[in-house]
Amino acid sequence: MSRLVSAAVLCAVVVFSGNAFAATYNAAAGKAVYDANCATCHKDGIMGAPKTGDKAGWAPRIAQGMDVLVSKSNKGYQGKKGMMPAKGGNAKLTDVQVGNAVAYMVGQSK
Repeated sequence: MSRLVSAAVLCAVVVFSGNAFAATYNAAAGKAVYDANCATCHKDGIMGAPKTGDKAGWAPRIAQGMDVLVSKSNKGYQGKKGMMPAKGGNAKLTDVQVGNAVAYMVGQSK
């Protein structure tokens, strides 16, 4: 019976901890996703997108943390300076692919 209770407690911790078990993103894999999807806006700052490599433009975003950046990138975002459609407008991308692309841009912009 104690194994059942232990398993239930572990499941509850996993469910309620949320970001404690957040995915790790692969910036190297994100480069291909970035090149094919994200560079269209982030290379030149179209629609208010922060330019990849612009440290000043990315600093306040990076300070929010990867979980926030990836969530906004997956769900879409409307801000004061511009907007981003969900998954950069490519609904075929997985959440992990988007996260990888965000990790790539963050790595290029620190």
